[in-house]
Amino acid sequence: MGLDLDPSSKDSICYATALIQKGMLDYYEGTRIGGTVGMFQSPYYWWQAGEAFGGMIDNWYFCENTTFESLIYDGMLAQTGPHYDYMPENQTMVEGNDDQGVWGLTLMGAVERNFTNPTNGAPGWLAMAQAIFNQLNSRWDTANCGGGLRWQIFTWNGGYNYKNTISNACLFQIAARLGRYTGNDTYLEVAENVFDWLVDVGYVVLKDVGNVFDGAEIDNNCTSINKLEWSYNHGVVLGGLAFMYNATNGSSEWETRVTQILGGAESYFFKDSIMYESLCQGDGTSTCNSDQRSFKAIFSRMLGLTSVLVPSTQSKVDDLLKQSALAAAASCSGGTDGHTCGLNWNKQANDGYYGLGEQMSALEVMQQLLIHQKAAPFTEQTGGSSAGDANAGLNTSSANVLQNQLDIQTKDRAGAAIITAVILMVLVGGSIWMLF
Repeated sequence: MGLDLDPSSKDSICYATALIQKGMLDYYEGTRIGGTVGMFQSPYYWWQAGEAFGGMIDNWYFCENTTFESLIYDGMLAQTGPHYDYMPENQTMVEGNDDQGVWGLTLMGAVERNFTNPTNGAPGWLAMAQAIFNQLNSRWDTANCGGGLRWQIFTWNGGYNYKNTISNACLFQIAARLGRYTGNDTYLEVAENVFDWLVDVGYVVLKDVGNVFDGAEIDNNCTSINKLEWSYNHGVVLGGLAFMYNATNGSSEWETRVTQILGGAESYFFKDSIMYESLCQGDGTSTCNSDQRSFKAIFSRMLGLTSVLVPSTQSKVDDLLKQSALAAAASCSGGTDGHTCGLNWNKQANDGYYGLGEQMSALEVMQQLLIHQKAAPFTEQTGGSSAGDANAGLNTSSANVLQNQLDIQTKDRAGAAIITAVILMVLVGGSIWMLF
């Protein structure tokens, strides 16, 4: 039968999402003997841990559910790395710009929701988000395609010559959120520059039913664009636009852009008003991999934020979220517990798929029904309490590997080849986590 969800009842929503979170934690390593705090089991990657904690922070806020507060807190701090920039040692060789960027979005959620502030000498969540911003912004590459972030940070990883939308969309949104939160227009200027590049290069197409494409190789100056469209790309761009609209006191230009990208999101990722990942669920069956099965989670979160930050979108977005949440709840009827969630919400029943992505997506779409019952994301002027540091993340060993500071010589490439061989051996052992 699925979860009996009353979309108008906070108690009903919070009861359902508490059960869903327990299902998420079936995949969590951090509470197991020998497990890594802050990580989920294979095949789930490091970035998905950041995605998961982002949804759990919102649930902590919307439902005042403190059950997992310490788990979230410990997991986030465990993965921040020695310089509090989310370049931890367990990701030293494989981390991409998009991985770090997704954790940055989660940190901004912690900042804007006043999630439990770090103690014992650790910097604030705001300072950590600023560290990620500073490092991503320092990797901006004007030598190829007129700007943009590469997918990968390190030359030895596949995808180093690919400039993908999600990395740049994360930088865009983090900058927009920092600008709104701090009131510092410099962040907003960076955000506008990143968005302008996304449009100029052709990754984002502004029209009534706007497009957000995946990216391109730097060969041919990023002109051969991969035109696959994924919900998380649309969502992170849409969320960035919503924060820019709100930060600029309701700019009509940013509102128009929100409307255009929302039009694309509604057209491409909803069937009968129910959310789906069209590229891998398009024919009623699924070819979605473990990454793609989680995309609806961050997409749902961004739709909820858009509804709050851009009031003109509220009616449309809230209806889409309501219909999708009810369908998701109907899918949560599998597993031995009887409430494990499925992938295909249009089925209105469990479809036999299960995993972290399915749980995260159901959690996020349901809890967005509470988005208007709590205060909008805080700023420093409206009650935000996190401590910041505008220079965080710079002048550290992490900063020394920034792409635009590398002077790659022949000997470096030989060394990278050796490192790659080592990585491949580790991969055989199953201990490396990489983003799709």
